[in-house]
Amino acid sequence: MHACPVRFYYEQREPVTESDRYAICKQLSYHLGKPLDADLIWNEVVAVRPAVDPALREFLGLCITACNKTAWKPAVQTDVRVASDKHGMAGMIDRIDAEGAFSIVRASGAMPFGTYAADRLRIAAIAFCLEEMTGKEVPGGNVEYIPDGVSRHHAVQPRDRRLVIATIHKLREIRDGAMPQHPLNAPCTRCRYKEKCESSVGKRLSELL
Repeated sequence: MHACPVRFYYEQREPVTESDRYAICKQLSYHLGKPLDADLIWNEVVAVRPAVDPALREFLGLCITACNKTAWKPAVQTDVRVASDKHGMAGMIDRIDAEGAFSIVRASGAMPFGTYAADRLRIAAIAFCLEEMTGKEVPGGNVEYIPDGVSRHHAVQPRDRRLVIATIHKLREIRDGAMPQHPLNAPCTRCRYKEKCESSVGKRLSELL
């Protein structure tokens, strides 16, 4: 789920792929809370992505150095699929610890304070799913920015829940053929669809095909 519906519009027909950096951070995350063995983790990364750029072995080392500065709780479950029939959405939890706290893993650096809008949206969406599946209120979740070795807890706010519901409505409209307007606070400067977005504002899908 994206904070910007325009990005979803452009990505909905593209194959889902993960970057080498994400693959490294994801593999490292399985070892959080235990000694981080660089050779072991790198061998696992190569097994998962045989074509990974060997130069990224250094990136793994930097991630390990950063993560060793934080006390992590080991996961008792990883890659847990969650879903909400009521809201018509599904997602994946990267890690759940022994106390039931859930985390999502990011391959980006952390903000000086707080979490990115897209991460808050994903945490809130997962909370919706877990609440439907368990019947219990889910107050929030953690975002783990592996390159910086930082874990940030986000307490889900009513505005987050409202945004999830509004985003679901927007995505349904997009699937029905609407070309969305980008929001005022969209992260356009770091978006790879910036030029396409600026050239197609106000059009519908039927006009672009």
